[in-house]
Amino acid sequence: MHEASLARAARQTRQGTSAVVADLLMSSRGDTLATFAACERSLPDLRVPLRPELNPPLWELGHVGWFQEYWIARNPQRGSGVRSDPLAPRAVPLRADADALYDSSRVAHDLRWRLPLPDAAATRDDLARQFETTLDLLRAAGTGDDALYFFRLALAHEDMHHEAALYMARGLGIAIDDPRWRARVLPEPGDPLSLAARRWRLGGAAEGGFAFDNELPGAEVALDAFAIDAQAVRWAEFLPFVEAGGYEQLQWWSEAGARWRAAQASGLPRYLRHRAGAWENWRGGRWDALDPAEAACHLTKFEAEAWCRWAGRRLPSEAEWECAACTAGPVFRWGDVWEWTSSPFAPFPGFEPHPYRDYSAPWFDGRPVLKGASHCTQPRMCHPKYRNFFPAGRNDVPAGFRSCVR
Repeated sequence: MHEASLARAARQTRQGTSAVVADLLMSSRGDTLATFAACERSLPDLRVPLRPELNPPLWELGHVGWFQEYWIARNPQRGSGVRSDPLAPRAVPLRADADALYDSSRVAHDLRWRLPLPDAAATRDDLARQFETTLDLLRAAGTGDDALYFFRLALAHEDMHHEAALYMARGLGIAIDDPRWRARVLPEPGDPLSLAARRWRLGGAAEGGFAFDNELPGAEVALDAFAIDAQAVRWAEFLPFVEAGGYEQLQWWSEAGARWRAAQASGLPRYLRHRAGAWENWRGGRWDALDPAEAACHLTKFEAEAWCRWAGRRLPSEAEWECAACTAGPVFRWGDVWEWTSSPFAPFPGFEPHPYRDYSAPWFDGRPVLKGASHCTQPRMCHPKYRNFFPAGRNDVPAGFRSCVR
């Protein structure tokens, strides 16, 4: 999507009126239910293997509705926005045992496979009733940012879970037919973009409207001059490293990366194989010819770093990526894959957690920041200040990278 279109979509999410937010919530719920229906068609019993990167689809669906109800209908301080007390006593849920089933802060991941979850029909009914209440409360809400804060948070939360559902579907071999979520073809890479030394205000996205707590209050950083790729690295650029034996040559890998590589059964990127002299890509439960013009995707940070060392490049810092995205204009293409950076996910000085305490603070553990968005991300979630964060060894996420050099 064009940069201007992404900016408009993000403004709707972060600064839209109650009527706009209502429309977006309805759109998000439609996508949630459509992707869940695709899972139902492929998995009639809705059972999935117990893996760290998965959740049971029924649990995911119920959790989305629970989160919305918990922070809106059941929250007596919903009109206070970021100043609300997260521990304020809640009203009772529509489903009496909802907290014991769906509260991700209390229900351990592995336990979710053993819970007495309602069936699909009952879960959809719960979501419909919860959603009707949400829209009624939204119509009665005020117009300020505090009044709309939790409605915008619930929208972002559902959009994030929808993206997770899409990449979980890929891992399970479930075909998603909606063309909006297909990987896009990138053009031939042009020259890197050269940016002059400067001071940059990293984060600090609160310009009126919604912002995530980890974006605030921002920090001033000094940037040396640097050159950065105008787009993500494509398979056409990444695969020569693989074909040259890069996965077996330890000089390209960090110590942590070498440990990750040694634990893998295959010396290839996830979802790729080489057959009869050609590369194939596993998507939608089948092997098809790989398009080398797609952005290299489902890579760990370790793989991205190894390619950069092999190519004589490096990963950009979070500040370098954000500065380029905000100042270079449309020539800086982003939104095809989440992009690993060299920066750890850490709070900015003066950080204050928002009421949903578990969103950021538990994850300030050294994991890296990813910037941008992917082809599975709702366009309205795309914002250059947004900070994503996953452990460096995750490759189920549609993540890739671009490179940088001083």
